[in-house]
Amino acid sequence: MWARRRFTAAIGAGFALPAAAQFRVEISGIGENQIPVALGPFYGENFSKVPLSQVIRADLERTGLFRAVDAPAGLDERRPLPAGEGPVAGAEALLAGSVSRLADGSFDVRFRLWDAVRRQPIIDGTLPPPLPEGDLRLAAHRIADVVFEKLTGQRGVFATRIAYVTRSARRHVLRVADADGAGDSPLLTSEHPVISPAWSPNGRELAYVSFEDEKAVVWVQELTSGQRERVANFRGSNSAPAWSTDGSEFALTLSRDAVAQIYLLARRPGSVPRRLTTSASIDTEPAFAPDGRTLYFVSDRGGGPQVYRMSLSGGAAERVTFEGNYNISPAISPDGRLMAYVTRQGSAFRLCLLDLARGVVSRLSDTSDDESPSFAPNGRLILYATRMQNRDVLMTTTLDGRVKTRLVTSGMDMLEPAWGPFRT
Repeated sequence: MWARRRFTAAIGAGFALPAAAQFRVEISGIGENQIPVALGPFYGENFSKVPLSQVIRADLERTGLFRAVDAPAGLDERRPLPAGEGPVAGAEALLAGSVSRLADGSFDVRFRLWDAVRRQPIIDGTLPPPLPEGDLRLAAHRIADVVFEKLTGQRGVFATRIAYVTRSARRHVLRVADADGAGDSPLLTSEHPVISPAWSPNGRELAYVSFEDEKAVVWVQELTSGQRERVANFRGSNSAPAWSTDGSEFALTLSRDAVAQIYLLARRPGSVPRRLTTSASIDTEPAFAPDGRTLYFVSDRGGGPQVYRMSLSGGAAERVTFEGNYNISPAISPDGRLMAYVTRQGSAFRLCLLDLARGVVSRLSDTSDDESPSFAPNGRLILYATRMQNRDVLMTTTLDGRVKTRLVTSGMDMLEPAWGPFRT
């Protein structure tokens, strides 16, 4: 068996409330053709616990598509831009806003986005009150999403969530957090490893693998209620769950018939798994294509682990990766055009991107222990785990590898990331 952490389940709790992780975000690199956006502190944000303008700035900058510049002092959404020629503050767009505390302790948040060259408003926005103080960071992410979509034509992902696992001593905690790593909350705490979290398409449940039963078992847990159930506890190992695009079934890896193979399991009690692969080799890490009819997976049927794909309607599996003798962990972009995966180069494991139509491979990282790539739901960023300065950390990268964000927390290793869907 190839020696990566995610593959341990292919061979082989109650709730606790530890203190929330304290994050900081480190952004490195410069994107090409960046849009300069001017923004300054929202009027009144110093009276709240969340610096909305700083959250918005960090959201926009880590996409690599925007360059934030300081806006002229004293602006808020109520004031017209001064008349004049040329862009304001050297920017193409300008964002300003205000935060007001209401009598009941909630907040009113308003913002305006201008075309800074024509000096004309593009968007006048108000987030629906009442807005509790605990939702102010989410409010900032939603404003960043509005700005992103208006200026790029694509939906933003700043208000989405990620799942990941932290490890400290013998404690493994499955967590859910904002897309920038802040606002995390524990979903499951265990003395046993927890791996392979996978979001349901509606974002209301997480599937994952837990070893609390002394072997790999697939569980599903509701985020709001915390209720959880075993959905795959067959003989042998049960691992690598992947939701179908409509959420009605899973692809997963079972070793119930000795060797690990890919099965399909309906999302209802008492379902009998249907075997999809029939090789004499290890087949694991299934990933659905967006069309819902194609499945990617990893197999060592050719002598070393490579990525293959097959139609769920039948037929032979087709090999997808050819560069290198060790390629694992496929993740398919939301438009089905790209595949992120991990390749071994010497003793290093590095994140790569494959254009599925052209067969062109790009290396995205210069680290040496990358794992678990996961696309943002708009396909513009990739979240992955790696090791830096003797710590397991989470990173995001743009598709060209130019701009990377490191999510940093003190005292805990961060593993097994999965980017959730758009919030409904």
